[in-house]
Amino acid sequence: MRLAYAVLLLLLATVAAAAPVRIKDLVEFDGVRGNDLVGYGLVVGLNGTGDGIRNAPFTEEIMSNILERLGVNVTGEQFRPRNVAAVFVTAELPPFARAGSQIDVTVSAIGDASSLLGGTLVMTPLNAADGQIYAVSQGTVIAGGAAAEGDAATVVQGVPTAGVIPSGARVEREIEFDFQGLETVRLALRTPDFTTAGLIEAAINNALNRRVARMLDPGTVIIDIAATRAASPAHAMGRIENIAIEPQRRARVVVDQRSGTIVLGEDVRISRVAVSQGNLTLRIEEAPLVIQPNPFSPGTTVVVPRTEAGIEEEPGIGLAEIPDGTSLSEVIAGLNALGVSPRDMIDILKSIKAAGALHAEFIVR
Repeated sequence: MRLAYAVLLLLLATVAAAAPVRIKDLVEFDGVRGNDLVGYGLVVGLNGTGDGIRNAPFTEEIMSNILERLGVNVTGEQFRPRNVAAVFVTAELPPFARAGSQIDVTVSAIGDASSLLGGTLVMTPLNAADGQIYAVSQGTVIAGGAAAEGDAATVVQGVPTAGVIPSGARVEREIEFDFQGLETVRLALRTPDFTTAGLIEAAINNALNRRVARMLDPGTVIIDIAATRAASPAHAMGRIENIAIEPQRRARVVVDQRSGTIVLGEDVRISRVAVSQGNLTLRIEEAPLVIQPNPFSPGTTVVVPRTEAGIEEEPGIGLAEIPDGTSLSEVIAGLNALGVSPRDMIDILKSIKAAGALHAEFIVR
């Protein structure tokens, strides 16, 4: 199983390194970005799984505001429903979104509601950081979990207090951005790298057969729109974004200690080093003995402690040598030759890094 897992990692790394990548998948275009939206609303129609008004008074307040906007006078009335829940509604306004287009929204309970299953979000304005309303959301919530309870047991699967509404918001206001008037466009690399930025510069200049791109730093390449001789910046970006290159990446080892996942990049190298791994088990067993006096005889009950302790160590497998300049496939084969589990492999990689023999960025999550 470990060998199959290692081979899968090797194949994934090899394919990723050999396949060219489009520029649009490596960079962000200057000004072409989304904007976060947030709103505060009410989900109704729940089957008794909504907020408890005593524990969430803000639910009663927003419910009163909505009813008053609809012409219902509820001044001084007391609400005790269990079919409503106060929620936060979040969304991302994509770049160049036009009025009337629809976007997805995420709905999350903020009170003590136990589930949003079957609920309907009432019309909720969505604001951006400038306080302006850019979209309005409404629709049926699709929650991602399930909950059931009885008198003596409760079972919850997933997160029923959060859900999504596909195409649940309609854009009402557009963000003004004069992309047509740009004279230059900067390409921001998602992973800054001098070599990759240079490759992008060369690929664009070669594709257009003129000097239109210039590397400013490892994270930025600037495009001269006039030099592209395109009809507009949009036409220029359409020609540039699909140019493919083979990016260069830093050698990295990423481990997740919680799940025991290990991902090694193809460029990982290890200097000559010897590795040995073994498990030490300390076992302590308590079996106290209770001694009681005979019936109707003087004396007291005494608890006599009885402890058995032992140390077990698995047979050693000796030292496994990893040669100098070892590649990814050889690293995986060498570590699997030790017969260690993924979690033990993480400890081995840490030790190799501490010894200065692992030539890669070591990231622990």
